[in-house]
Amino acid sequence: MFPRLGYSLNAFTFFFGLMPTSAYVHIPFCRRRCFYCDFPISVIGNRKRGETSDTISTYVDWLCREINATPALGSALETVFFGGGTPSLLSVSQLETILSSLDQRFGLATNVEISMEMDPGTFDVSHVQGYSALGVNRISLGVQAFDDRLLELCGRFHRLADVERAVEAMCQVPSWSLDLISGLPTQTLDQWQAGLERAIAAQPHHISIYDLTLEPHTPFGKQYRPGEQPLPSEGTTVAMYRLAQHILTTAGYHHYEISNYAQAGHQCRHNRTYWENRPFYGFGMGATSYTQAQRVARPRTQQTYRQWVYQFQQTGGVLEASPLPLIEQLTDGLMVGLRLAEGIDLAPFIDRFGPAFTTMLNTRLQTYLTTGQALLENNRLRLSDPDGFLISNTVLADLFNGIEQLAEHLAK
Repeated sequence: MFPRLGYSLNAFTFFFGLMPTSAYVHIPFCRRRCFYCDFPISVIGNRKRGETSDTISTYVDWLCREINATPALGSALETVFFGGGTPSLLSVSQLETILSSLDQRFGLATNVEISMEMDPGTFDVSHVQGYSALGVNRISLGVQAFDDRLLELCGRFHRLADVERAVEAMCQVPSWSLDLISGLPTQTLDQWQAGLERAIAAQPHHISIYDLTLEPHTPFGKQYRPGEQPLPSEGTTVAMYRLAQHILTTAGYHHYEISNYAQAGHQCRHNRTYWENRPFYGFGMGATSYTQAQRVARPRTQQTYRQWVYQFQQTGGVLEASPLPLIEQLTDGLMVGLRLAEGIDLAPFIDRFGPAFTTMLNTRLQTYLTTGQALLENNRLRLSDPDGFLISNTVLADLFNGIEQLAEHLAK
């Protein structure tokens, strides 16, 4: 059920000739900013949405200008992902306008996966029906917690009653995902288990589990320190991760990526584009694209984004960026590829560095291979679940240091 890629699954895609077949579209509007959020967004208050907001209408116009100015580099789009922000604040007609621009510019494959992030409390059944009629066939529902006190503590707009209504509306789409956050302030292991059990009871096809990250310029980042109360201890967050892995896999969800679980046939095809290090278009304020080995981030405010789009139009859709060096493309692929349960194919590294890479790998990974946290078979490296996933950053740091030293040695 994945797109036909024309190369072995999860091989590193650092070739200049590979063309993008995925598009990320950023919708940067929220009722309010959550206390942990560092995303590029614009707050529009509790009353406005796409049907009544001139700000959203203006943004959609500039977004479509960017899409229309972008050269079509490859085949029809096989995945489109509307992220944010809160895409469910769009009116049905605004979503139709954006999808029409994408279709006219790039084409949409007959089996295209169109995903949309939605926040409980920002839509009703009629919106879901309208989005679905336009081709949205996958929804990611940002529940985050099944606890009103935790939701309020995080600055979330919705409450548990909104979650229950939103879950009832999910029968309108063939595939939907439910998002939860672990490690929230004052969150206990018992609360986490209760949330997992309620998530399973909602019967989503896919569940995403994200550990709270403290970003420096957010209210949480200024207020809290990792491991200090009222945040759970490191031991508790590790226990939360292990508990999620046990409960969800027992319930029939495949742990296919560090933070993601899916029933058979419901892995997120779009997100695999990132984890397999394949190129993709990025559209909208703050979005990043990765095409022709160029990684380009758009400005993070409305005004600077519009200025950027105007210049982009004037240049005929030319992106001003240097291609990523091959070593950086390889290490980027390593970083995202080890997030997947099946791991990564090491053939590109061996092709680049020769036998010295295998020697370095065995030296750097000896401890992890002995403990079973890392597994190396037939030139494929993967991390074990959950022990290897829990130390992924440590493994990556060791590998990055080894690759850097190897590259420096070969350059002499």
